[in-house]
Amino acid sequence: ANTELEVKIRDWYQKQAPGPARDYSHYYQTIEDLKNKILTATVDNANILLQIDNARLAADDFRTKFETEQALRVSVEADTNGLRRVLDELTLARADLEMQIENLKEELAYLRKNHEEEMNALRGQVGGEINVEMDAAPGVDLSRILSEMRDQYEKMAEKNRKDAEDWFFSKTEELNREVATNSELVQSGKSEISELRRTMQALEIELQSQLSMKASLEGSLAETENRYCVQLAQIQDLIGSVEEQLAQLRCEMEQQNQEYKILLDVKTRLEQEIATYRRLLEGEDAHLTHYKPKERKDLGS
Repeated sequence: ANTELEVKIRDWYQKQAPGPARDYSHYYQTIEDLKNKILTATVDNANILLQIDNARLAADDFRTKFETEQALRVSVEADTNGLRRVLDELTLARADLEMQIENLKEELAYLRKNHEEEMNALRGQVGGEINVEMDAAPGVDLSRILSEMRDQYEKMAEKNRKDAEDWFFSKTEELNREVATNSELVQSGKSEISELRRTMQALEIELQSQLSMKASLEGSLAETENRYCVQLAQIQDLIGSVEEQLAQLRCEMEQQNQEYKILLDVKTRLEQEIATYRRLLEGEDAHLTHYKPKERKDLGS
């Protein structure tokens, strides 16, 4: 009976013994690979974001330069318009002075004509008086008076002509200087405007290239983000499935641990019962050996 009981206990232990432990090392390797991929994707995203920030800073710098050059262009155009107004005013002043000079020339010609007419009239009057008053007493020397008047008129006319010419030449020289100065300013303003226009065109071309590069970078960033979002979603799904498997494995291991504890308790109780049975059997054997010599002694006697 004890032998049969031990055989049953051994069979039960063999049936209830836990199976071989599962190998989860390949799952750990997969999880490590996924972590490395996530880290690499994060670094790539950070590099792309850094490139986008650099492109934005460059675009802001070019925009600032463009606004500065545009403000300079507006100020140069305002100066050019002011110089044009000054040039128009100088042109009008020159035309006015030329008209005044023409009026003075006409007035001088008119004065000369009047002077000649007066001289002819005086000559006629002097000649008539000489013919009429031939035998009269000698009077005032009209020829001397006329010569003095002629000299006086000629001096006045010469003085007026000289003053008009001096005034005309001074104004003309001043106008020529102002026109030369304004022409130089206008020429320098035109050259600056052309240079600024070329600079602005170059900046606009560079700005367009930067904007196109920015658009391409943003498109590539969006595409990369979408691709990595899909990859991250796949990785997260895979991690979720692996975590579910690990949780299931933990549950199975806890269940096996509980079963193992129960089996240990059963084993302990069975060992205690077996020990009890052994003690009982050993006690019965001892009792039987203790009573066998007495029976033999009684039979011998």
